[in-house]
Amino acid sequence: MMDFQHTHLFNHSSQHITTPISPPRASESLRTYTIATMASQAATGSKSSSQWAARYRGATVEDLDPPAALSLNPSDAISLALLSAFERDYTHLTIVDGETRALLGYIAIPHLQAQLDAGKVQPQDPLSAAMTRFQRKGRKYRVITMQTPLEELESFFRGDESAERETPGGEWAQEFAVVTDENRRFVLGVATVQDLEEFVKRRPA
Repeated sequence: MMDFQHTHLFNHSSQHITTPISPPRASESLRTYTIATMASQAATGSKSSSQWAARYRGATVEDLDPPAALSLNPSDAISLALLSAFERDYTHLTIVDGETRALLGYIAIPHLQAQLDAGKVQPQDPLSAAMTRFQRKGRKYRVITMQTPLEELESFFRGDESAERETPGGEWAQEFAVVTDENRRFVLGVATVQDLEEFVKRRPA
């Protein structure tokens, strides 16, 4: 089962001080600068301790240029999923409700092919017989949008565990993420671990 991450955007309002104040002493300025620097470093460190963090430099999921998602219905035949995926060279397809377009789950083409080879499903069977459904009860649904920082996307791929215990190229907890709008009304694309790895390779340290 897959989980997804929810990105919250906060707007911090600033207050304007109109009461005149005397300029700070040099020692006070140095102390203020030191505290601010330490706070900034702490915030950066807590956001991502990944070895790739320095290469992101503010990049978001949009910078991965994820391909548009290909969505099918649970009643569609498995053969249609295979044909559609091979035509577009997709490894994952999203499954949505035929009426509400609600996101229900996904199909991993390599796993689907393995099920066919083992005789567990047939090409004429509906996708509902082979799809992986998203389990939402008791789980926090985490939304991935085009504005999600790549640090957060990597954290999601690694299972939200400390990246210090992971190494690039190691086993990933999640292989892909469905990219939606903030309200989860529209499926905009699919971002994969391979997309992130290719981005890091192209990005100078």
